[in-house]
Amino acid sequence: MRSYAGAFVGNLVFTAICCVAGPFFLLMGLQMWHGGTDRGAALVCLGVGLAGTVTIPVAAYTSTRQGFPRITRRDRAKDARVRYDDDTLVMLTPESPKGPARAWLARADVLEASLVRYSPDGEATFTTHFGDYTPDEFTPLIRLRLRVHGVEGADSFEVTREWRVPSMCLSAVTAGRLVVLVHPAPSTGPAAGPSTGPAARPAAGPSGSSDAAPDAASDAAPATPGEVTAQWPRSLLLAGTRTSRLLDLDRHRTDVTRRPGRLLEQMRISRAAGGVVMTGDTIDLRRLDPHTAGRYTALAERIRAHPEDRAPVTEPGEESRWIVDELPGATGEFGSSGRRWSRRGGHLIRARFVELRGTTTFQDHGPVLDTVVRVQPEDGTPPFDAARRLTLPMNYLAVLHRTRDVVLCVAPRGTSYVVDWPRTNLLAGVTPAKVITPDSAELPLTGRPDLIWPLMTLLAAHGLSAPTPTLDLRRRRMAPIAPFALRILDSAPPR
Repeated sequence: MRSYAGAFVGNLVFTAICCVAGPFFLLMGLQMWHGGTDRGAALVCLGVGLAGTVTIPVAAYTSTRQGFPRITRRDRAKDARVRYDDDTLVMLTPESPKGPARAWLARADVLEASLVRYSPDGEATFTTHFGDYTPDEFTPLIRLRLRVHGVEGADSFEVTREWRVPSMCLSAVTAGRLVVLVHPAPSTGPAAGPSTGPAARPAAGPSGSSDAAPDAASDAAPATPGEVTAQWPRSLLLAGTRTSRLLDLDRHRTDVTRRPGRLLEQMRISRAAGGVVMTGDTIDLRRLDPHTAGRYTALAERIRAHPEDRAPVTEPGEESRWIVDELPGATGEFGSSGRRWSRRGGHLIRARFVELRGTTTFQDHGPVLDTVVRVQPEDGTPPFDAARRLTLPMNYLAVLHRTRDVVLCVAPRGTSYVVDWPRTNLLAGVTPAKVITPDSAELPLTGRPDLIWPLMTLLAAHGLSAPTPTLDLRRRRMAPIAPFALRILDSAPPR
């Protein structure tokens, strides 16, 4: 893995080549000044040259910090308005299109998914679309076959079409649970125009994010279903990627994450009320009007009388909607480690995302997000939250419902932490992992972070590199760690 210093030197050389006119004018100005020919022209050249020369290291530092995923203690979150729990993930995404008041929210299961097109131009390292949070260029076009659940006794039905899926919401497709807005048929109510994706408008801040479009809605389902519109922010809640909690009037807090039936009913109440603000991942009934709070309370009492089981992390049939391999992003690997880095005390730790906020800047392999990462140092110091703008690979975002963990390479003195996306993606299951034992037996480890993580830390502790998703213990350089690796594999419970 490249170092921060190496990245800075590379950017410095590149910037110096691009801004070579600055030093040239500076030298020319100095020569004119000492020659005494034209002091006025010399001052102009000196000013232009000095400005251009100073720009070189400043631009190199800025571009390196923007492109290199390093976290330092200067990135500590200082103005956190909400203190998140360790298992919280708040995602602030673009809003879905508004529908007519007579449209109905329903659950849809993803039966099949396939990537149709994702083709950014690739000309710029970073591309900013001012005011547009979901430009078509950076929003994958995915063909989905959905089974839309019927409501109030209506029959389920299937729909197949292509949707622009915001990259932050890809995990809802992989998880297999979506929220859709079923429009009434033209003969039974107002028709809605075709929709190809979410509106290009940001959601509210972390203390003002909403799980519903701010339009009034009827509680009656349409008699005949018409057009179906995907509701991507709500789908993140239903899929369990974004956590959801409810604080009732007695200050009792209930976790409703991955309770799809209750979540869908809450969304309908929220939509009928014109939108309900979430504080972080929590709906506080004390902040709602009495009528809406009463409806939430009545729903909670019904659920308490007939408890709902927690839905699985991923619905059955994941292989038919697995688009992760087609999305850009780092290939998972056990990682590269330097012996010098390891001997001086460098090591790996696992951190966790607790907040992701969309921006209007993108790279070809993923969106640039404002993130809050909870870092747990291994030296026993208290954990801290770091606020850092990072590019998250699309293939990682597609499995975000499984894990929010991210692997960090810690500098020997613990002064900085570098996000290691290849290791993170292997741990998350983006890339299939396996181990080849000294007797040539192949052991698949995909979906076994409990085994992959200790093997990664073992390699890092010995300064050994395995820049592939396969750890081959037959290699001579792996001989010192082979007994320990086999002990790790033998001690794990079977699955």
